[in-house]
Amino acid sequence: MLITLLEKINNLNEMIFAPLDGIIEKLPLEEWIADAIMDSIHLLPFLFFIFVLIEILEFYFSDKMDSCIKKARKRSVAVGALASIFPQCGFSVIASSLYSRKMITRGCLIAVYLGTSDETIPILLAHPEKAHLIVPIVGLKLLIAIFGGYLIDIIAGHFNNPDIINHEDSVEEVLEEAHEHVHDEGCCNHKPEGMNKIELFLHPIQHTINILSFILIITLVLNYLLEHFPITEFLSNSSHHFAQCIVASVIGLIPNCAISIAITMMLIKGTISFGAAMSGLLSNGGLGLLVLLKNNNIKDTTKVVIILLLISIISGCLIEFLT
Repeated sequence: MLITLLEKINNLNEMIFAPLDGIIEKLPLEEWIADAIMDSIHLLPFLFFIFVLIEILEFYFSDKMDSCIKKARKRSVAVGALASIFPQCGFSVIASSLYSRKMITRGCLIAVYLGTSDETIPILLAHPEKAHLIVPIVGLKLLIAIFGGYLIDIIAGHFNNPDIINHEDSVEEVLEEAHEHVHDEGCCNHKPEGMNKIELFLHPIQHTINILSFILIITLVLNYLLEHFPITEFLSNSSHHFAQCIVASVIGLIPNCAISIAITMMLIKGTISFGAAMSGLLSNGGLGLLVLLKNNNIKDTTKVVIILLLISIISGCLIEFLT
């Protein structure tokens, strides 16, 4: 039903932007540049609508979402993974802050990283013809996050770890600090708390412009590469797809929302395989890794990164093999 609605909106969108497309096509621009500009502009109504919806949900249900994180500290890997699927960068930051204070297990932290979707869902929703990919991507990320998180805790014996702290006051303090970090480091510098209803529409405008800028730059780069280099021939050779999984996983570790946008756009353009895209999206924990690097010791952080990387590569390669 949602996909059908998006397709109808897309048809209306194409009709509305047709005059502007005609003007852009008449400009003295290379075809790959004109295509990138038109493709990006067409996403404007979709992105704004989706970000308004996300903002409303975050505004009215942020307390319940924080409650999920509090439950996750009690070594509930499944709750952490489920909470991380919501498309915003806050959960991985909160999980990193809780982990650095020994309030959640390593398995729970990695489950949150693996489940984090960041900008993937909004970008796919903005492309109705690719919206069907949301269910398999989110479903696989959730399964891998839960399985991987519990496996890590079972192997490490963290279920009976005496170092895990359970004080409510400590958790409240960490949550407050984490939200401050999202405010300081997030792409749009905003907090869902304390916002008025007017800002429910003002922030989506700012966020839409930011994300649209990322998309335009990434699309220009992809179109240029497709136009001037034999990337499609390289990608059509299935033997290279496993190498893609490794490269995508490493790139996914970069703590920036632009990475999830880039990986999703490459999947949409067909420049990477589904398995490789999954590898990159699994390893991409948003701003969470940045917080972990700042607050946690290097030795333990290195272990987290290696485990996250291995799970992402193995999962991507397995998906590639099975598909």
